[in-house]
Amino acid sequence: MPERLAVDLASPERWSPNAELANQRLHSAFRAVWRGRRVSVWEEVVIGHLKSARTAAERHDDELKVRETVANILADIEGRGDVAVRELSQKFDSYSPPSFLLSASEIEALVNRVSTKDMRDIRFAHEQVRNFAQIQRDSMKDVEVETLPGVILGHRHIPVQSVGCYVPGGKFPMVASAHMSVATASVAKVPRIIAATPPFKGEPNPAVIAAMKLGGAHEIYVIGGIQAIGAMAIGTETIKPVDMLVGPGNAFVAEAKRQLYGRVGIDLFAGPTETMVIADETVDAEICATDLLGQAEHGYNSPAVLVTNSSKLARDTLSEIERLLTILPTAETASKSWEDFGEVIVCDTYDEMLAVANDIVSEHVQVMTDRDNWFLENMHSYGALFLGPRTNVANGDKVIGTNHTLPTKKAGRYTGGLWVGKFLKTHSYQKVLTDEAAALIGQYGSRLCMLEGFVGHAEQCNVRVRRYGGLNVPYGAGAPYREAAE
Repeated sequence: MPERLAVDLASPERWSPNAELANQRLHSAFRAVWRGRRVSVWEEVVIGHLKSARTAAERHDDELKVRETVANILADIEGRGDVAVRELSQKFDSYSPPSFLLSASEIEALVNRVSTKDMRDIRFAHEQVRNFAQIQRDSMKDVEVETLPGVILGHRHIPVQSVGCYVPGGKFPMVASAHMSVATASVAKVPRIIAATPPFKGEPNPAVIAAMKLGGAHEIYVIGGIQAIGAMAIGTETIKPVDMLVGPGNAFVAEAKRQLYGRVGIDLFAGPTETMVIADETVDAEICATDLLGQAEHGYNSPAVLVTNSSKLARDTLSEIERLLTILPTAETASKSWEDFGEVIVCDTYDEMLAVANDIVSEHVQVMTDRDNWFLENMHSYGALFLGPRTNVANGDKVIGTNHTLPTKKAGRYTGGLWVGKFLKTHSYQKVLTDEAAALIGQYGSRLCMLEGFVGHAEQCNVRVRRYGGLNVPYGAGAPYREAAE
């Protein structure tokens, strides 16, 4: 599998008249990656970077600072409860209302401020998310089967009993996140759903509150950031703790969830947005640049990566990004993300593009090639796929129906995104209905327990063998082996 090379193909040296030196350097690196495969960079295009992001070491330093800040704040909430939450809300959001919990009348008043047209759009998006979540729920069946005569095994899908849904909204009011978490938990029939969102411009955002109410939240709190995550998980004098936390957020929110995992369940590590565009010459630079910057505007640390087998498309996309950043209203944020976390990686073959994509494990992967279904069949590590130029990540973020709370920081290697199944626990059960079955299973169990040295375990089996099978097994011994037991 190819590795990502720290080679800057945009370097003047690479394309200068002194190209022979660059050729030698790239050739050496390429041979090392491919374990001795001898090729010339003029014969094949090297997997290289037209643009590189900040180094892993630099990112690690940032993460350490975030980790320390979060730990201190969570400890403060643990020790001082509501007082700490109020101080933190005042410090970070300049917000300290009489109560962070919205009353029914306050919710109604906020919902009434949403225009008819906006409410129609919110309802449409809610219906798409809820409908797909219901289809997913319907695919999950309880099971009960007789595996041997008299032996019944089964499992049930049981909702988590209380869930805290975090909906970001301090910088951009994330209306859609309410659908993804609250509405999906409602489809799973979670008995207690609480939702928290930061104030927007000094007050609750009406559209976000409307989406939370429509989704089925039982309690709505106007609290943001670490203090919201800590209050929901740890609990305070006025907020009963939940069993599980879900929802996206910035680096501080994601780190708070990480540190609280175990004390409560979490959906996944959904940190700063990541996006990847896999493209060939079937599309142009405008659509690639637009899709990269569309996600880079999320925050100052949102990775955006182009993976292509076309050096022309790569260079054209870099130029188009520069042009779009002169007219994009959110360019201040998007340009910082692109400068620090943007990457352009040029590959030779589709196999190499696939390998690079699976190695990066991006949250969002937009595929626009002449073989989109091939990528669908062969990609194994990502958050969600967006196949073909007619769809895009914003569709998934806001309206199309799939959930937008997705794994980041390579978590797509071992988990998918938030879905109705995350709110359900699958619990197994067993029943033994006949004396014959109790004796049969008991004899096997007795001998296997003794094989492992668990005498107490063996006696749990033996007492059943004695009572239901009529065999006088000596105490502390394994049940005798009998042909009849086979």
